[in-house]
Amino acid sequence: MAKILIIEDNVQNMKLAAFLLNSAGHTVMQASHALGGIAIAQQQHPDLILMDIQLPDMDGLAATRILKSDPATRDIKIYALTAFAMKGDEEKIYAAGCDGYIAKPIRYQSFLSTVISAISGNPTTQ
Repeated sequence: MAKILIIEDNVQNMKLAAFLLNSAGHTVMQASHALGGIAIAQQQHPDLILMDIQLPDMDGLAATRILKSDPATRDIKIYALTAFAMKGDEEKIYAAGCDGYIAKPIRYQSFLSTVISAISGNPTTQ
């Protein structure tokens, strides 16, 4: 299965996403701040990063730009985890370099199918 990094500051969202991914057999890494998540991504090279947009130390889109501009991490797929998935926000998410997004609240079946699609190279957005 895949190595997935979740960068999320909301404890409940983190627990749910980690539980679902672990239950599906994935290896899960966690960070509650963007800078910690960037460091983990640079060291561990996950297959997928699930990036919250509103983080306490740095906007998740800014963190995505940093990762996508670094040759060592630019090929890691990044999906935004956001409650703000309106049309204008969707454009900002893609402009920052995200490969897709997952809307909150997380719905487990569509969440897992989106993760599988992202990892397999057939991106979908929920």
